Amino acid sequence: MCPLCNSTKIFTDINNGEEVCTKCGCVVNDTIMSYGKDRQSHSYEEHEDKSRHGFFITKSSYDRGFNTVIQGTKDFSGTQMGNEAASDMKRLQRHDNRSKVNDTAMRNLNVAMTELDRMTSALHLPSNAKEYAAHTYRKALTMDLIRGRSIDAFIAASVYVACRVMSIPRSLQSVADESKRDYQEVSMTYRFLLKKMNIRPPVDSPQKYIPKLASTLGVSRSVERLAVDILMAAKGTSALTGKDPRGVAGAALYYAMEIRGEHMVQRRIADASDTTEVTLRNRYRELKRVLDKNM
Repeated sequence: MCPLCNSTKIFTDINNGEEVCTKCGCVVNDTIMSYGKDRQSHSYEEHEDKSRHGFFITKSSYDRGFNTVIQGTKDFSGTQMGNEAASDMKRLQRHDNRSKVNDTAMRNLNVAMTELDRMTSALHLPSNAKEYAAHTYRKALTMDLIRGRSIDAFIAASVYVACRVMSIPRSLQSVADESKRDYQEVSMTYRFLLKKMNIRPPVDSPQKYIPKLASTLGVSRSVERLAVDILMAAKGTSALTGKDPRGVAGAALYYAMEIRGEHMVQRRIADASDTTEVTLRNRYRELKRVLDKNM
């Protein structure tokens, strides 16, 4: 939409890289990107090839993938450079490296994206979650929310936001354990992000944590399926409303193991569920009472 006349009739000029309003002539955007081929074609096969050269655009890289690399000690023909040419090449490389982080925002992103890469690798998160976390952090940086606060805490909070929004079973405690900041700071930063950026992540369901708990505890598939059936039967009841989904998932597994005749100490289940034995027993009693009542 044109910011001057609110017209939606926008013309895209590919040759000049601009988006122009056809009603008033306002240049809406002068930095559009061409996604076409960036090389000439000299044969039919090259003409039909739609691929591009270079790295793909990614928000998880501090420069979005538009990086340049100046290196090497040989010229275009493969001949070894002389001392003067090699000295000029090193000088250009030094200036290039300095120009990439010549402002505060780029230095911030350089540190932040390195920490994001480390955390997502340690938590075994998929690439789409990494991109969403990078998008959240960049938005917080644009809104000037990080000034005077910890970069590591904001990265950890952004990672947990991505896990919540994309329904990836990672607890805040597990994210904080991989972060360089403590749990309290990461938790406070996460709540700060939700408030300032108006993020409304979906409520976690206990079923989401069953596969991970079952794999961690090494229970049988029949117990895992029964635990899911127990949670589905108790859906919408007071046993699940307002309760920590990890504790409810651990209680459902404990209840399923009791029905199948398998035994495991409560402490081990509670530790895997990131809860306490008292909470585990309370959730177990509530599930049992609700299911006995429905039966």
